[in-house]
Order: sequence, then C-alpha cells, then structure tokens
Amino acid sequence: MFEQLLEPRYLWWLWDAFLVTLAISFLTIILSTLLGFLLAIAEQSHFKLIKGVIGGYNAIFRYSPLLPQLFFWYFGVGNLLPAELKMALLDEPQISCYFFTLKMPSFEFIIGLIALTFYSSAFIAKEFQAGISGVAKGQQQASLALGLSWWQSMRFIILPQSFRIAFSPLIGQYMNIIKNSSLTMAIGVLELSYVSRQIETESLKTFQDFAIATLLYILAIVIVGTLGNIYQTTRLSTSKV
Repeated sequence: MFEQLLEPRYLWWLWDAFLVTLAISFLTIILSTLLGFLLAIAEQSHFKLIKGVIGGYNAIFRYSPLLPQLFFWYFGVGNLLPAELKMALLDEPQISCYFFTLKMPSFEFIIGLIALTFYSSAFIAKEFQAGISGVAKGQQQASLALGLSWWQSMRFIILPQSFRIAFSPLIGQYMNIIKNSSLTMAIGVLELSYVSRQIETESLKTFQDFAIATLLYILAIVIVGTLGNIYQTTRLSTSKV
C-alpha cells in the first residue's frame, strides 16, 4: 500500500512548485489589476487616439491564445535584451542582506510574469469597464452639475460603485490567472505543472502525482474564492450598519 504513495522528496518538490505557482499568480493579480484599472480609466478618455490604442491593446491580448504570447515574450522580446542582462538573470543572482539572502527570480519567471500580466490585464480592464458602464450616466452628469471635476466624479461617485459591480467577475479572472499560470511550464518556469511532469517521468506514478497537483490548484482557487466571499460579506454587513 505504502509503495503506491509518492516519496517525501517528491512531495517537497510539489510543495516548492506550488509556492512558485502562488508567487507568479499573486504578482500577476496585483500587476494586472493595476494595469487593467489604468486601461479602463484611459478608455473613458474623449480622445479617439487613446481609445483606439486601448482598443487595439485589448484586441491583441484578448483575441490571441496565451501560449503563443508566452513564446513571443520568451523567444522574441527576451532576445532583444542586452546579453549581459540576460546572462545575469539566467544565473539567478543573489542579494545578501545582513542575516538572510534574497534570491532573484529566474529569467523564465520574469518573462512568464510579464506575459501573464499583459494577457490578464486586457480581461481585467474589460471587467472594470463593464463596472463603469453599469453605473447610471445620470449620476456623473449630476455630480458635474454640482461642481465636481471629471476626476472627482470618477473617484467619489463612479469608481466606488463600479468596483462593487465588477468585484465578482474580477474574482473569476483571478481564478483564471491561477489556472493560466500552468502554461508557463512551456517556457521552463518551475511551477506546479512543470514539476509534476518531472516527477511523473521519474517516479512513473502518474495518478498520485497529478492528483496531488490538481488538489493544490483547487486549494489555491478555493482560497481566492473564499477571500472574495469574505470581503463581499464584510462589505455588505458594513453597508447595512
């Protein structure tokens, strides 16, 4: 019976890979949310050139698969970097600070983070735009009539309401980011899917290996969904008070 279980060292491999998955997903969520928010604000501009650029950005990243984008960033843009910088990143330099050592992210990790951020921000921008569109236009007109500037109207009237509208779809996008992070295995990021393939090749215990990996992905997604539900419940209870 115990022979069917994975060896402890493989379990530690999976755990380390899970931490990498959490790290690249968490950083992507933060960066893509900030970029997506800026894109949504820029979309409200009255300048056709800006709206056209934002529309082109969304079209490129939303209508093309993530995997070719990963290869584009890794083999295309990656080769445009100075050779010295690229070699330094490939060596994964370490920064020593007093009693601890900080290991810099790998080149593959950085490229994967960039690709995921640009890809995900296009979808998140659409969620923010949908939230802004969900606020009645009369509210902005009324706020402008009361003497508020356009930015003050967006900050105090439109954006708080649009965020509440877009919150649930945003949680769905964050879950997608965790799942999409598995594609970074294609460029060598040592995340959960990549390490699972390595363990499967070495141990030949396919079911046990991928079952644990699947459970870890589900765990990460459940955590995001639970935190989102807790936040919504807290906001609802606070608003009622």
